Amino acid sequence: MSKSPEGDPQADRFTVLGRSTWGTVCVYVAFVLAGAGVGWLVGILADWLVTLPWAPWQGPARLLASIPGPVLPVAGSVAGLLVGLVAQHEELVIRLTDERVVLRRKGRDREFPHEAIATACRDGKYLVLLGHNGGELTREECDLEAGRVAGAFSEHGYAWADADPYEGEFRRWVPDTPELPAAASALLKARQRVLEKKGPSDDDVRGLRDELARLGVVVRDEKRRQYWRTFQQSGPAVE
Repeated sequence: MSKSPEGDPQADRFTVLGRSTWGTVCVYVAFVLAGAGVGWLVGILADWLVTLPWAPWQGPARLLASIPGPVLPVAGSVAGLLVGLVAQHEELVIRLTDERVVLRRKGRDREFPHEAIATACRDGKYLVLLGHNGGELTREECDLEAGRVAGAFSEHGYAWADADPYEGEFRRWVPDTPELPAAASALLKARQRVLEKKGPSDDDVRGLRDELARLGVVVRDEKRRQYWRTFQQSGPAVE
């Protein structure tokens, strides 16, 4: 969605990129139907288990079998709706103007002025904003269509690349890499433990990425493996 005042086509124009209303409705419908289906199947399974005296979980099965037929699908639908709400809350929404980029996820905004952004690019499923010193200002999981995102950034005057221009500089992290400072090695060890348990979207994993950036280290994840490169720091990170 774009907007600009009629009197000045360049002033205050903005673009908002997010899932369309129709796409959001489809996601909710899919989660609700899936939840209802799971509830219906749970009821059938419970009715079957109570006919098998040797089967495990007889107590829970009898309890579920005693529930009136429509209740479990309805409960499943409500659970599906809640899952849809959580999924929408975690989706990335991008607001672009000629002066700044605002990224919203989980109700939190991160703002980056145009002059701080050297290049915006896609790295697989991630949107990456690069600073002029080669560091990453942010790396956000982005499910939006790549051409749509590229077109919006270009329209507002941002340099866009279809791939990370520093991709060839990343090396796989192994413990006690001699080229890394001790503080960065310690952070990468801690991050690897959290990454293996909770995945790359966890807030602690993201927070440790920011800590590494303050030490001049960029990290990216592939199948819960970490890859790193360094950059020359030239100032404080943009928030």
